[in-house]
Amino acid sequence: MSAEAHDHNHNHGDGCSVPVFDNRELIVREDILARAKELAHLITTTEEVDLYQRSEKLIQGHEKVQGLITTIKKKQKELVAFEKTFKNQTMVDKIGAEIDLIQDELDNIPIVQQFQQSQEDVNYLLQSIVSIIRDSVAEKLDVEAATPAEAPEECD
Repeated sequence: MSAEAHDHNHNHGDGCSVPVFDNRELIVREDILARAKELAHLITTTEEVDLYQRSEKLIQGHEKVQGLITTIKKKQKELVAFEKTFKNQTMVDKIGAEIDLIQDELDNIPIVQQFQQSQEDVNYLLQSIVSIIRDSVAEKLDVEAATPAEAPEECD
């Protein structure tokens, strides 16, 4: 819906017509939503996303990796219990060190490294796309802001 298509009056009594939007009008335009969905589909077809999905499936089916993840989760619950319930800092430190060792073992498994790298690659891709959109919109706004517009005489 364009600013001109609103069905309520924007005349603010001083001769200036300023578009004012309420929440119902801030719904994203259908064409923008369609393009966003199209872009999302294109992103899901990239090599980075494909590698991420394949790596995730390998990890989900890898017994040793799943066992280490389960052990870490169990130890994290123990750590919270000793920290919050039993107030035993010695056990918290001991369990924390055990978790770190297991995490190091997990991080050194090649498919885990591949998965982590693929996560970073997909995040980088998404951040790059968001940055390009943000910068393009900001550039367009700056260009338009720098263009002098004729204001109605009553708005001076």
